[in-house]
Amino acid sequence: MTQAHSLPRSSLFREAGLPYFVIAFIARLPFAMMVVGVLTLVVSARESLSLGGLTSAAVGLGTACFGPLLGAAADRFGQRPVLVILAVVNSAMLVVFAVVVYGSAADALVLLTAIGIGASAPQVAPMSRSRLVMIISERIPQTQRSRILSGTMSYESAADETVFVFGPFLVGIIGSAIAPWAPLVGAAVLTLVFVGAFALHPSGRHASAERDADGRAPSAASELVRPALLVVVLGILGVGLFFGTMLTSLTAFMADRGAPEEAGLLYGVMGVGSAILALGVAWLPPSFSMRARWLVFAGILLAASFLLPFAGSPVAMACVLGALGIGIGPTLVTQYSFGAARSPMGRSATVMTMLGSSVIVGQSIGSAVTGEVAQRWGTSWALLLPIVAAAVVFVAGILNWSPSRTRAHSR
Repeated sequence: MTQAHSLPRSSLFREAGLPYFVIAFIARLPFAMMVVGVLTLVVSARESLSLGGLTSAAVGLGTACFGPLLGAAADRFGQRPVLVILAVVNSAMLVVFAVVVYGSAADALVLLTAIGIGASAPQVAPMSRSRLVMIISERIPQTQRSRILSGTMSYESAADETVFVFGPFLVGIIGSAIAPWAPLVGAAVLTLVFVGAFALHPSGRHASAERDADGRAPSAASELVRPALLVVVLGILGVGLFFGTMLTSLTAFMADRGAPEEAGLLYGVMGVGSAILALGVAWLPPSFSMRARWLVFAGILLAASFLLPFAGSPVAMACVLGALGIGIGPTLVTQYSFGAARSPMGRSATVMTMLGSSVIVGQSIGSAVTGEVAQRWGTSWALLLPIVAAAVVFVAGILNWSPSRTRAHSR
C-alpha cells in the first residue's frame, strides 16, 4: 500500500494502530442499523407502514436535535466520558424501544422512544474523523498533512459507505433468521461492546482537550454558522436525502416485481462502487481542486439519477446504480474534507457530528417522504425523488464555488 492510499501506514496508521480502525469500523454498525431496524420492527409489530416511516423520521429528528450538542460536549469534556455514557444509554433505549413497540403503548410513546434512540446515538464516524484529524494536525509534518488528510477522509467515507450498505443487509438477515426485534437487540449489544471499546481506546485521551496544543481556547460557537461551513452541511444533507430516497424507491421498484427483499442486494451495487471510488479520491492530482471535485462528481450523480425512471428491469437498474456510485462516494469524501478544513479551532467534533447528523437526518426524511409518495402515487413518482436529492447536492456545490466561501488551501 502506497502512502497515497487510504490508510497511510508510514504515519497515521502507525500512530492510531490497527485495533483502532477495526474497533471504529464495527462501532459504526449500530448507527447504520437503527433507522432500518426501527422501520422493520414497527411495520412488523404494529402493521403500519405510515407509523414505521414516522418512527424512522423520529430517529432522525433526535439525531438532528442532539447530535451536534453531543459533538460540542465531546469538544468540551472529551470524547471518552461522552461516548461511555452514550454507549450505555443508547443500548438501553434500543431494548426499551422493542419492548414498547410490542406492548400496548400508544403510538406517541413509540415515537418518543424513537427520538430517544436518535438523541443518544453515539456518532462514532464523525468522532473518529475528529480524532484522526487531530492526530494529523498534531503529529504529522506540515508537508504531509494535506495528502494524508485526503487519504484519511477517503478511508472514513469508504468505511461509512460500506457500513450503510451492510447495516440494512445485516438487519434483514438477523430479522429473517430470528425475529424483527433481534436486529435492535443486536445493535444494543454492539453499541455497548464496541462503542465502549472505542471510547476507552487510547486515542480517546488524545481527543479530550478543550484547548489546542498552544493552550488557546476553542473558537466561539458563532463560527459554526459561517456560510462556508453551512454550505457543506447543506451538501451533505443532500447526500443523506439521496440515500433515503434511493433505497426506499428501490424497495418500491423491487416490490412491484414481487421481490422487495432483493432491494438491498441491488443497493449494494451502488454502495460497493461508491466505496471503491471514495478510496480512489486519495489518488486524484492536487490540480483537481476540491471545489471542482464536488461539482464534477455531483454532476455525475445528478446526470445518472435522470436515468432512474427509465430503468425497466433489475439489470438496467443495477447499471444505473453503478453509475450513481461513481458520483456519490467521491462527493461525500470531498464534503467531509471541506468540513475538516473549515472546522473552527477546537470545534472539530462538533463539526463532524453536524455533518454526520445531516446524513442520517437526510436519510430519515428521504425514506419517510419517499415511502409516502410510493404508497400514494406509485413507484414511478418515487423514482423522481432521488433526482431532487441529487440536485440539492449539485446546487450546494455551485454555492460552494464562490471564492468568498472558500479558503485558499481548500480550493
